[in-house]
Amino acid sequence: MSVRQSLLAILDQGPCYGYQLRTEFDRRTGSTWPLNVGQIYNTLDRLERDGLVEKGDVDEQGHVYWQITDAGRLEVRAWLASPVERSQGTRDELAIKLAVAATLPGIDVGDVIQTQRLASLRQLQELNRAKYAGANPDGPEELAWSLVVDSMIFTAEAEIRWLDHTEQRLALHPQHAMELELSTEKPKRGRPVKTEAGA
Repeated sequence: MSVRQSLLAILDQGPCYGYQLRTEFDRRTGSTWPLNVGQIYNTLDRLERDGLVEKGDVDEQGHVYWQITDAGRLEVRAWLASPVERSQGTRDELAIKLAVAATLPGIDVGDVIQTQRLASLRQLQELNRAKYAGANPDGPEELAWSLVVDSMIFTAEAEIRWLDHTEQRLALHPQHAMELELSTEKPKRGRPVKTEAGA
């Protein structure tokens, strides 16, 4: 998720100080992605370095108001107009965990899948409870929050479907047929062995 572009988009509405930006971000995302104030100020410093924001007025409490520049507005427009690019490879810990577990000797991958399925089902139940316990999504804050929660619900549902699919695929193969022994072929690259000088 792009904290950088999200903060820029909020600043496009008007100048804000750091803690105010955090509050505005939380209002728009239902506090589903917690940001600390240090992260906000680090991002603002980088945005200033890149010429996308600048420091503005300081109020009587000492709050420095940040404002977007024309270059920042252009970046917001470009961000909103472009699709989110998904990476080609996966960095999903669960997918990697199951791929590795399926190839290890003595590991019951069914147990690994079942443990994850139970955790994913609990998360899905909590998300659904939170959604239906929330206020009617008529206001802008409630609507923004429900959009984020809906995305999390769909992600949890997809994970459960993927776990079912994975379990079915693995059931077609005997466990011992999936095991990979360590390769005896030595990689061509690696850290060379250090030798003592003069040896």
